[in-house]
Formats: sequence, structure tokens, C-alpha cells
Amino acid sequence: MQTDTALAERLAERTAGLVAIPSVSGSEAAILDHIDREIGALPRHGDEADPGVRFYAHESPGDRPFVVLAGHVDTVPGGPPLTRTADEVSGRGSADMKAGLAVMVELARVLGSAGRDDLPVDVGYCFFGREELPFAESALLPFLRATPLIERAALAIVLEPTGNALEVGCLGNLNADLVFSGRSAHSARPWHGENAIHAAIHGLREIASTQPRDVEIDGLVYREVVNVTSIAGGTARNVLPAEARAGVNYRYAPDRSPGEAEEQLRRWVISAGVRVEVIGNAPAGAVPEGNELVERLRSEAGSEPRPKQAWTPVAEFGLVGVDAVNFGPGDPALAHTDDERVRVGDVVGCYDVLYRLLTGRSPGESP
Repeated sequence: MQTDTALAERLAERTAGLVAIPSVSGSEAAILDHIDREIGALPRHGDEADPGVRFYAHESPGDRPFVVLAGHVDTVPGGPPLTRTADEVSGRGSADMKAGLAVMVELARVLGSAGRDDLPVDVGYCFFGREELPFAESALLPFLRATPLIERAALAIVLEPTGNALEVGCLGNLNADLVFSGRSAHSARPWHGENAIHAAIHGLREIASTQPRDVEIDGLVYREVVNVTSIAGGTARNVLPAEARAGVNYRYAPDRSPGEAEEQLRRWVISAGVRVEVIGNAPAGAVPEGNELVERLRSEAGSEPRPKQAWTPVAEFGLVGVDAVNFGPGDPALAHTDDERVRVGDVVGCYDVLYRLLTGRSPGESP
């Protein structure tokens, strides 16, 4: 029987090893090859679908539920270098989400090498890239649509950082540019032109005054918000601008479809004669209903579900008809920061919960 100390050391080393491999979005080959070596003999599926994804699973002829553990291998650029203490691993990607990947690899090695006939579920492991890029560039969704084995999944658990809390659903994420047109003129004679920045000031008033909209789904409250996040225009101080461009980010609740979110955005600015250019629109994630495995995970985690006030790949699993939730180590508030880090105790805690869920035993009992 392994000691808790040995498990903690192994998970810390595994996390640090993954953080040490740079994997900015679009440059994930090295970390995926590393994971492939670490996983060992578990069969791989869907290799022809996308080189940015690795999916490992035994194909079982039985009727046990199929649980997929999933996590993205890419990070945003920059950030702190790798450091490690007895209690923490720091560095870009440590929280978001290489600690979660370390848990997945450890579980794959432990459960994949054990006799599987006495496990209550079958388990798959999905590692994917390009999650930090716009939704249209995702590696995951095309892979899911091209891989029939995914259809068997009763639940996908995305190990995004949640502080080991169970989070369900997620907000949609609509990014758009609002382009306001005018006509150039000398600023001393503005009646000869039309000021695009003034048009933007007028056209953005409704968005600027829109208050958060709370949407309750199954007792969970999702807060829908819209913000102007960038604005640009003008060529010189004495020239009326012919164009102004405002970037808008709209985080919409799971009761809206992507099309409905776009319609709402256009309603906010329709009177301004503005051109709406949608940059990306990632759908909201549905809240699983009546899923026994979600209830078991809630029981093992020891906390009530909470709403995901952000976007995560649970939405992509939902698009192919698979229930999905977020549960993983690390503080989400530290993701993408210069202080990104994860506590080793949180990584061990995540492993313990998922081990119990997948085996019906405590980590001290070999499957």
C-alpha cells in the first residue's frame, strides 16, 4: 500500500514535469509526446481526427458506465518560471491546468495497469490542445465529432481548476467587434464630416448601462454580463475619425443559444447603424440533469455543485450529447496570472476524490 507521502511526491513531480514543458497554444507536440510516453500501454483512439488530441481508453464489451477525464495541455504565453517547494508547484500552467493533467496521467497509470474487471466504470483519458485559442480553433470539438467511442460516455469530467469544487454548466462566450462608420473632415469644420467616435459613444450607451442578468437553472444562479473591452479609432487630433471599433465580450447564460446571444447583442446596438463582426462564439454548457455519476461525484467531493461563471470545454462535450462537469485542483483566480501556482495538497485531494469515484475504493486500497 502506498503512503500518502509517496503519492504526494509523485503527483508533485508529475505536475512540475509538465510545467517544465512549454506548451503555448499551437505548440503542444512536445507535451503530448511526453504524455504519450507516460501513459504507457493504454490503447489510443481517433489518431486520424486531430494531431492535437490524445485519447486513451480500453474498449469494453460490458455495460459499465464510461467516464472520460479530459484536460487541455496548452497554456497562455509568458508567466513565471517553474519553481517547486514542498507544498506548492509554481509556473505557467501549474493551476490551469497541468496539475489536473498530472492527476489524469497518474490515474491512467494506476487504473490502466490494474485488472479492470472489478471496476464499476470504464475510464477514458482525453488530452487536447488549442483550448486557450478562439473557439473556432478548438482541437477538441472536431475530435469529439469524429470519434465514435465518445458516444458511449456517460459523463466527462474536465479537470479545469475549481479548487476541487464541483462546477456544472458554463457561460457562453461571445466576442465581437462593433464597427462604427463616419466620414473624415477637418476638426475645425466638423459639419463636413461624421464623427465615428461620437457614433460609438452613442451606440455603446445601452451596453454600458446594462446590468448583470441573473439566471437560475436547477437552483444555480448564472450571472450574464456584457462589457466593452477595447476601443480604437482616429488618425490625428485635428481629423474627425471615419471609423471607430469597439471590442465587446458577452458572457451569456445557459438559457441562451449562440444565435440568441448574437441577436441580443445586435438589439443593444441596432439603432446606431453599426456593423457587428462576430470574432468567436463559444456556446454555453448545459447543466446535467438526473445523472447518477454527477451525484456520486458530488458525494465524493463533499460539496454542493456551483455554477461555472466562465466558459470551459464542458460546452463542447454537451454539443456531442455528453454530460460534462468541471472538477479539478488549483485556484481558478490564479490562472493566467504572474503568481500562478497550485498546492500539492489540492492535487492529492483531487486524485483521492476521482480514485474513489472510479474504483469505489479509497486510494489506500489497490483496485
